[in-house]
Amino acid sequence: MTDTIVVLAENAVAPTDVTHILSLHEGEELAYRVLVPADTERNVLVSLIDDLSLGELREAFETVLGREPSPAQARRTAAEQLEDSLEAFRPAGREVTGEVIDDDPLPALRAAVRGGAREIVVVTYPHAVEDTFHRDWASRAREELQVPVLHLYSGTSEILD
Repeated sequence: MTDTIVVLAENAVAPTDVTHILSLHEGEELAYRVLVPADTERNVLVSLIDDLSLGELREAFETVLGREPSPAQARRTAAEQLEDSLEAFRPAGREVTGEVIDDDPLPALRAAVRGGAREIVVVTYPHAVEDTFHRDWASRAREELQVPVLHLYSGTSEILD
């Protein structure tokens, strides 16, 4: 049986992210399982701070206006991000599967660990509030799950503790 690494992705995993993820276990034959939450519930204040801290003024304006996607739109977007993520893994010749999960990823991560996942790699963009106060997905998973959890900022090689 091949060990599985779970990749929890906030958005589509980019080819550069795949390269970094695969480099964590060079020489090992591993399977990868990508989970993409359908973002149906966002905290407006936290989203606004994140958008402003990243200089994303248009996104901040849309956050203030409350232009959140409907649940159906969120699932469609997540499905597209999942397919893009799977496509990013395929050139590496690795076994990769994936699924769209509910907004809160912890139940899906718990199930993955019960199913034998060896490690979790969380791929997100920086989030000023969650990262600072350790309420981000990776910190929450570390607190609860008994497997290594790495946090990678998308588009970088930076792995956070």
